[in-house]
Amino acid sequence: MLHVWRPGPERVRDFIAGQRDRAFSYEAVGCTKDERRPARFAVDHNRQLLGTGAAAFERAKQAVRGWRMFPPPWTAIEPDDAPIEIGTTVAVHVRVMGLWWLNATRIVYTIDEPRRFGFAYGTLPGHAELGEERFVVEWLADDTVWYDVLAYSRPCHLLPRLLYPLARRYQRRFGRESKAAMERSVRP
Repeated sequence: MLHVWRPGPERVRDFIAGQRDRAFSYEAVGCTKDERRPARFAVDHNRQLLGTGAAAFERAKQAVRGWRMFPPPWTAIEPDDAPIEIGTTVAVHVRVMGLWWLNATRIVYTIDEPRRFGFAYGTLPGHAELGEERFVVEWLADDTVWYDVLAYSRPCHLLPRLLYPLARRYQRRFGRESKAAMERSVRP
């Protein structure tokens, strides 16, 4: 949904409530888990070194739990304290060319392992794109801690289709700025 101003909390709550029981808007639900790219979907894959050791990994996990990988002021998650659990539905605010697009997503799966933490969410009918995005932090055997974001997407509404080069530019921007946001969040 496109808005001139960022939608207020009541409007966002109603939007999320209206999306909560809707089916995913794409067929390949879970595709980021085994990295099987759906046909005709663009791929964005970004990795960022965040630090080393257990403390960096714990800070990275907390950053993901707090949705801090969304770079302000042009992106935001609502509610910003939404739990990282399968089935959680959130609204993703994205500001493009002075307009706010309100998008609906739901967590498809979570990862909670001793050295990997994260989740993937998929698009719902109230989203400008079709697809899935995975956000993971990993603590590797060499003691390095990495942030990894993988997205498969394609436009589903007329405006993103017409402005596809611009949409791709914003997706690449999100990757760069998300890595930077995570790096800032993990600094001691």
